[in-house]
Amino acid sequence: MVLSPDTVLWNTLLAGFSGFEAVDLFVRMVTAGSVRPDATTLASVLPAVAEVADVAMGRCVHAFTEKCGLAEHEHVLTGLISLYAKCGHVESARCLFDMMEKPDLVAYNALISGYSVNGMVGSSLDLFTELVTLGLRPNSSTLVALIPVYSPFGHELLAQCLHGFILKSGFNASSPVSTAITTLYCRLNDMESARKAFDAMAEKTMESWNAMLSGYAQNGLTEMAVGLFEQMLALNVRPNPITISSTLSACAQLGALSLGKWVHRIIAEEDLEPNVYVMTALIDMYVKCGSISEARSIFNSMDNKNVVSWNAMIAGYGLHGQGSEALKLYKGMLDANLLPTSATFLSVLYACSHGGLVEEGREVFRSMTDDYAIGPGIEHCTCMVDLLGRAGKLKEAFELISEFPKSAVGPGVWGALLGACMVHKDSDLAKLASQKLFELDPENSGYYVLLSNLHTSKKQYSEAAVVRQEAKSRKLIKTPGYTLIEIGEKPHVFMSGDRAHSQSEAIYSYLEKLTAKMIEAGYRPETEAALYDVEEEEKEHMVKVHSEKLAIAFGLLSTEPGTEIRIIKNLRVCLDCHNATKFISKVTQRLIVVRDASRFHHFRDGVCSCGDYW
Repeated sequence: MVLSPDTVLWNTLLAGFSGFEAVDLFVRMVTAGSVRPDATTLASVLPAVAEVADVAMGRCVHAFTEKCGLAEHEHVLTGLISLYAKCGHVESARCLFDMMEKPDLVAYNALISGYSVNGMVGSSLDLFTELVTLGLRPNSSTLVALIPVYSPFGHELLAQCLHGFILKSGFNASSPVSTAITTLYCRLNDMESARKAFDAMAEKTMESWNAMLSGYAQNGLTEMAVGLFEQMLALNVRPNPITISSTLSACAQLGALSLGKWVHRIIAEEDLEPNVYVMTALIDMYVKCGSISEARSIFNSMDNKNVVSWNAMIAGYGLHGQGSEALKLYKGMLDANLLPTSATFLSVLYACSHGGLVEEGREVFRSMTDDYAIGPGIEHCTCMVDLLGRAGKLKEAFELISEFPKSAVGPGVWGALLGACMVHKDSDLAKLASQKLFELDPENSGYYVLLSNLHTSKKQYSEAAVVRQEAKSRKLIKTPGYTLIEIGEKPHVFMSGDRAHSQSEAIYSYLEKLTAKMIEAGYRPETEAALYDVEEEEKEHMVKVHSEKLAIAFGLLSTEPGTEIRIIKNLRVCLDCHNATKFISKVTQRLIVVRDASRFHHFRDGVCSCGDYW
């Protein structure tokens, strides 16, 4: 047993720790007073302080180095540069760098990385140019530090130039550099270039697999993400929590419950269930695949929930129209002494909006600023306008917009008001909101469609024609609607009037019989938003073959009686399809779950969970 550890032993212990543990050990070493820390000691503790981003502790360590006469030691200065840069104090880092008589490559890399982390594009590029001009040869650490500079800012040309420099300099064989290049292109949304860089890697790192998976998921290339995950498993590369989270995100976007359950089984096999981020991603997946009860079961099973876990579950209840449950959970979160975040309030406001909880929403919005000093962002303001607008309080919603900060009043806010005008048939206010939208987001065809449909529903046919002509003159194309249904783990996609499916004849025949039963039960087609210049009979045919009805008919044909039907619509479900699905659930005695562009609808026995409030 060593009664009086010397500096070497202390340094050996420090080298084996990181983060708070290393900082705590250093404090104990200094407090003991029996040994004198040296440059090696500081080389271990400074990265640990940077890791925990404790700038106050960093300044204490800096003062200690001055007192010990170690402040001018090259390795210590470099450690201090890195520390201050990572804590956001770039000016302090630069001052220390300028104190060095002849900075080496490690010092340059530390400051380049600091500029990069803090988004200082010009400074990072200038320092890199200076390094090359002085004849210092960049290494893989230099390039890895430099690359993230471009990704948040969309400098595609600079990124390509840097990539060219890397290839020319012979760095491409380096795994860290190749991974950084892959990540760079993913963040630039250039997935083709990212995949080329990824495929060119002789040895793919875990980070490179995760970069590609995350890139595909974040860019909406969900099938590519799932395919890459399958390829990764086939090569016996074991997933980590980041891998799983990205793959679950892809499953959630697809609404592919069977795929999500498959990933859930892999999570159990890999013993990743204790990981809070994996479990939170599972909650999100089950929520977005329509299984809110499974999501809650996972939430309840978690021993350690963080604020993101609570937010995911609250948002899930909002998405499924269960506003009261969302509020109950929000109160439970506060009782658990967890501080709500900006995302928490957004989830609660969304839930209130879709549940018609106006007074509760007002109180939450007030509490956000008054009790928690969280300023409303664009999304919060949009939710408040949506909340009031859905409830028919259009004048109050319009007046509230004038109270918001100018930076918060964008297309989302005016779009929420226009949608409310559509529901409550206020064409005058709709014109005003539309004009704002045409100025702010002139390439979005959806606003023209909404305004045109509103005029048509009020039999203002000439006004509707003017709006359609304006959209046509701008060469705007309406986003085509489609519906996806998964049968036996295989996805089937339908468009309106679609006859491309191999069973289309049987589907249309079944739909005819189903419609007859629905009419017997009291169903009448809602044709008010259909084209005004066609006969009523033709309007009824047009709404009868919407993609939702085709997908549901196929689902009923392809599954056993009593089986739950789940479909996903890329746009907001129309009034007629919503009404028709209620009748279908009644005459077939099936539970039908519909996920549209904004929320879930659960249809059972002729009633929708939204209470016709959506």
